[in-house]
Amino acid sequence: MLCLRSLTNPLRRACFKSTAAPQPASYGVGWAANIEEETRRGLSENPSLNDIVNYYFNKAAPLCEEETVKTLRTGTYEQSMKMIRGTLGVVKPCNDILTISFPIRRESGAIETVTGFRSQHSHHRTPTKGGLRFSKSVTVEDINSLAKINSFTSALIDVPFGGAKAGIKLNPNDYSERELEKIVRRFTVELAKRGFMGPGIDVLGPDLGTGEQEMNWIADTYRNTVGSNDLNAAACVTGKSQMMGGIHARESTPGKGLFLAAETFLNDADFMKKIRMIPGPFGKKIIVQGFGNLGLHVCRYFHRAGASIIGVMEKDCSIYNADGIDPKLLEDHVIATGSIGGFSGAESTDRNLLHEPCDILIPCAIEKAINHETARNVKAKMIVEGANCALTPLAYEMLLENSVLVIPDILANAGSVTSSYFEWLKNMRHVSFGRLTFKYTKEANEHLLNSVQTSIESLFDTDCPIVPTPEFETSMSGASEKDFVNSGLYYTVLGTSETLRDVTKKLDLGLDVRTASYVLALRKIMTTYSAAGYTFT
Repeated sequence: MLCLRSLTNPLRRACFKSTAAPQPASYGVGWAANIEEETRRGLSENPSLNDIVNYYFNKAAPLCEEETVKTLRTGTYEQSMKMIRGTLGVVKPCNDILTISFPIRRESGAIETVTGFRSQHSHHRTPTKGGLRFSKSVTVEDINSLAKINSFTSALIDVPFGGAKAGIKLNPNDYSERELEKIVRRFTVELAKRGFMGPGIDVLGPDLGTGEQEMNWIADTYRNTVGSNDLNAAACVTGKSQMMGGIHARESTPGKGLFLAAETFLNDADFMKKIRMIPGPFGKKIIVQGFGNLGLHVCRYFHRAGASIIGVMEKDCSIYNADGIDPKLLEDHVIATGSIGGFSGAESTDRNLLHEPCDILIPCAIEKAINHETARNVKAKMIVEGANCALTPLAYEMLLENSVLVIPDILANAGSVTSSYFEWLKNMRHVSFGRLTFKYTKEANEHLLNSVQTSIESLFDTDCPIVPTPEFETSMSGASEKDFVNSGLYYTVLGTSETLRDVTKKLDLGLDVRTASYVLALRKIMTTYSAAGYTFT
């Protein structure tokens, strides 16, 4: 496999040193056409998101070739390798990229041009799926890279979506709510009329700077314009409010998904032995960067599991308490004041908490939060990548060399993708989960209790009322929509995490879970292409 086994300064001169080099050129160039340049850029001190994703792709691709050729043989070995390498070459770039510019009239009367992007990475499964972000610094290259990550995450967790992403170049704080509504609605129409939106084509969702309100505007605009005759119009976007067809528990699923992924590896004795840590989340000291929706729920679930949140970082300040921070009390404080600063349950600090000793570090805020300079001072034994591309490749390789376990973003973010899939399913089915079975399940459980009571009374010839426990009485009517979402989330994330854990061991990758996740995701995409073939080729 392509990997860096030794990581000191020689890393800069050598780039990749491969123990399983790319297959011979007779198999075609495919994905490996620019591998040396892409490796050099990926390992630079300030790589772009595209450089980061290409680096991890290139590192996993040779292993993917070796593993895939064992199961997807078409003719001779050489013929199979040509097909596999060519298909990986198809998977690597984005299929469709759209740049849109349109004018809006500001409340001041000025006319301003707004620029937005939408990238559809892969159509091996449709619809494509990915969020819409507001950012002044967003570029089409960033959008392409994030679309690729969405493809790999969906493939990894067996959600039938291709990857996509959208972005609008603006700072939402610079616009009024009315101006933002005009921008979102116009962007929706521009996407839809170009065939870049639809329940079976391309589905949007929330991302950085956007949320429930923006998704409601998108759904309403599509339903009243291009999608006016589309019965499934509500499924054109996820992340909506429940009144607009959203789903219960959407806010908590990203944090719960991250926790479940981390817990799988925390409970594995082999991985914990490698990083010299006692198995299980109980008693672990945790530092979280970012206390938005994801960071809040991550803190909640680890706190409930017996871990101690000793530090929280935000863009305006950081707080620290070696004895632990109560996430609920901190949440109440943030709701009341708008900031984590001044929280009585911890002390404010100017120290960079990324460098503080802890068991688990969870960056949930920005891309490239941990670079090669930060990595030198990281004292955590385990990092869970809550934000996309939170580590640069150079930092990642340095941490691997220092025996730090990193749970990659394409697994840690499985919760948000899973809940989006369930919302999309709900909108396509036009009925909420559990609605059709409520009365039947309740009566079936009542009949069960009556049957047990009748049998006991008949056997002992005495009255013996059967009273359900409070827990059973609560669930007698069957699973609610929230129960269905949580059950599906557990099944999806735990199953994927356990499979990934086993693949990492099988491929003898040590702590390199990220490479294993890319190999597994790419193999699943390859399997889809192998089964479906190519249209008009």
